[in-house]
Amino acid sequence: MAIRCPKCQIDNPPDSKYCRECATPLPHQPETLDVSLTKTVETPPQELSVGTLFAGRYQIIEELGHGGMGRVYRALDKKVNEEVALKLIRPEIAAERKTLERFQNELKTARRISHRHVGRMYELMDEKGAHFITMEYVPGEDLRSAIRRFGQLPVGKSLSIARQIGEGLAEAHRQGVVHRDLKPGNIMIDREGNARILDFGIARSLQEKGITGGGVMIGTPEYMSPEQAEAREVDHLSDIYSLGVILFEMVTGRVPFEGETPLGVAMKHKSEAPPNPKTLNPQLPDDLNRIILRCLEKDRTQRYQSAEELLEDLRKIEKGVPTTERLAARKPLTAREITVTFKLRKVILPAALLVAVIVIGYIIWKALPRKPAGPALAVKHSVAVLPFVDLSPDQSSEHLADGISDALINALSRIRDLRVPARTSAFYFKGKEQDIREIGQKLNVRTVLEGSVQVIGDRLRVAAQLINVDDGFQLWSEKYDRMMDDLFTIQDDIGRAIVDTLKVEILGKAEAPLVKPETTNLEAYNLYLQGRYFWNKRVRDYLLKSIEYFEKALAIEPGYAPAYSGLANAYLVLASNLLLPPREGYPKAKEFALKALAIDKKNAEGYSVLGAVKRGYEWDFAGAEDDFKTAIEINPNEPNSHHFYAFLLSQLGRHEEAIEEVKRARDLDPLAPRIRANVGYLLYFARRYKEALEELKKALDFDPGHAATYEYIGDVYRETGHYKEAIWHFRKGSELVPYSCYFLQALAITYARAGNIKESRRILKEIEERSKKEYASPAVTAAVYGALGEKDTAFDFLNKAHAERDSGISFLKVEPIFDPLRSDPRFTSLLKKVGLE
Repeated sequence: MAIRCPKCQIDNPPDSKYCRECATPLPHQPETLDVSLTKTVETPPQELSVGTLFAGRYQIIEELGHGGMGRVYRALDKKVNEEVALKLIRPEIAAERKTLERFQNELKTARRISHRHVGRMYELMDEKGAHFITMEYVPGEDLRSAIRRFGQLPVGKSLSIARQIGEGLAEAHRQGVVHRDLKPGNIMIDREGNARILDFGIARSLQEKGITGGGVMIGTPEYMSPEQAEAREVDHLSDIYSLGVILFEMVTGRVPFEGETPLGVAMKHKSEAPPNPKTLNPQLPDDLNRIILRCLEKDRTQRYQSAEELLEDLRKIEKGVPTTERLAARKPLTAREITVTFKLRKVILPAALLVAVIVIGYIIWKALPRKPAGPALAVKHSVAVLPFVDLSPDQSSEHLADGISDALINALSRIRDLRVPARTSAFYFKGKEQDIREIGQKLNVRTVLEGSVQVIGDRLRVAAQLINVDDGFQLWSEKYDRMMDDLFTIQDDIGRAIVDTLKVEILGKAEAPLVKPETTNLEAYNLYLQGRYFWNKRVRDYLLKSIEYFEKALAIEPGYAPAYSGLANAYLVLASNLLLPPREGYPKAKEFALKALAIDKKNAEGYSVLGAVKRGYEWDFAGAEDDFKTAIEINPNEPNSHHFYAFLLSQLGRHEEAIEEVKRARDLDPLAPRIRANVGYLLYFARRYKEALEELKKALDFDPGHAATYEYIGDVYRETGHYKEAIWHFRKGSELVPYSCYFLQALAITYARAGNIKESRRILKEIEERSKKEYASPAVTAAVYGALGEKDTAFDFLNKAHAERDSGISFLKVEPIFDPLRSDPRFTSLLKKVGLE
């Protein structure tokens, strides 16, 4: 039953302690927070587990960060089916009644603000003694992370962000609310590029007194106004100063004042003149330079006197500055963050003040928010389907054993509440003797399915068992001794047994088959499984062999959609890995993907391949995005769709989204060497070389035989000037894949960059000879000539690459090997022709 607020008459959820509109205490709640009134004292949780339902309403999705006040989570509010940010207040803080009263009043002031550039505050609630605040969840990246990654931001982008922050502040100030802790960490840039001010949780009303005690310094030292540093009363002019610091940092890549201690930084704001931003960024417009310095005036009367006044000047400059300037990758700076609170008496010795601030500052400094490395996926319901073992007397049914595992993985992965690691990760353990507990740990699952297959004539014997990872006990086991014709029924029986045992709910009709056969023709199915068996090896000769088997399956069963999508994927891999000329591989991939979709509109693989063709060959980037999103909607747990989509986002320069997407693919297929390597590769495209190298070295340790990992490490070493290391890795990769011309091209670029022109030209001749028999990307050859300084020849090859629809062209916007050519107007023209500009 809803509870009506006695003050504003708004209905509130039954578990609310305070009104969601005005934060007034609700009548059914006691006036005090004395836990001794309850018969059973429950210890409020200090953290929440991912995947759990909190307060009967909030499904915890991930932890966003934690600090001195508590932990912040992304959660799904199941009551309204919307995501929120949930701040769980630490019990020792919530135990103080005055603290909760302050939060109540601060929430009341913050709720007045309703603006597109301000994140909304919702409710202060409690659940069995655990107090928490709900807020609007804004997906994206905070400004602090962007500055740390890129360093100096373009002037146009900085102005746009500052203007949006200013608009949000102007509305807050109109409502009588001051933020008091404005900093990049509290500015979220959403996925559309819009700035949102977060966490008005410590906002203070201009019109209300007594929310916080006198002599309180609240803020972050790097962004504090002089009056904050002195713990004096602050108003909207303090926010304007902080915005000036943020703007200074965006255009210079550093904050105006740095120091060894929080107090030292804060005191510089009080006593030292800020450096001139133009000395750190000579390209800074004079007008913008003056705006920043005016915001940073020590004398409050010399600053802008309102956010509207500041906005007027920002808008004038923004009109004449492009907002699409390229982000320059720089070494990230480390900013310290702290919220320092201390109480002063009216009369106190300076030395005592200094000691108090240092002691309290150090305590709170230790409790700074630190974003976790990444939450583990929820594994309440999870199963790894290991490859079934072929126990047939002639050992000729390995493809059938793999096929049963594949069918179960594909079917189970579509169940919403069941986590199933993808095929590559599950098959990592094929032929290896490993402890079940180790498998469970590596795949982050609680149960493992293993089994065996025996084919004797037309008889089929399948044994399967579901094992609990924690103790190794069987949860379920069964043996099936049937005719081969019963294969599809057996697969469905096993799948349903897993679902029943784990008590997972299946959406849709209960009687519908879980493992749906796309054909009842066993011969066609057998040929298809053999095609998949060879396709999964992902080597040129095996890929060509897989095509033969898919074609044989279609000769028997012309309407067999999986065989068409298998053909599409085989040609896609050959073309995208430069093992076939683009005009030979991509059109066939598209043709067969469309045939698969004509038969089965829910064929996620078909949409995924179609998107990859549009991305790498047709350069229809909008169409590619639609196809990838459709594939993900059909089967959100299929890693390849996320993987392919990540590359599209990277090609378009949407690096944060790309890295998030490829990491999602890695979560779904954690042991897939190519996905692991491509996490590093997309970081390379984002020019985050240090992070890229860290990821790639982990991938190489995991699988030292993966050729692409050597290629990507070589790329990073080349771009960071470590030419010897780059050459070694390219040569090592070439040993693993001797039929690929790419490694030779990479070597030629590296030798040219290192100044060994003679060796670079020698390799170019070798490439020319090999290109008569093998495909050599003209786009990459263009990069070789670019490294040699021969721009005209380089553009001849780029034009050839464009004419041949070489997939390398689609990476023009982000691939560092093309940097020597970017300043040429012909390069910009080519970007526009491809649709990347």
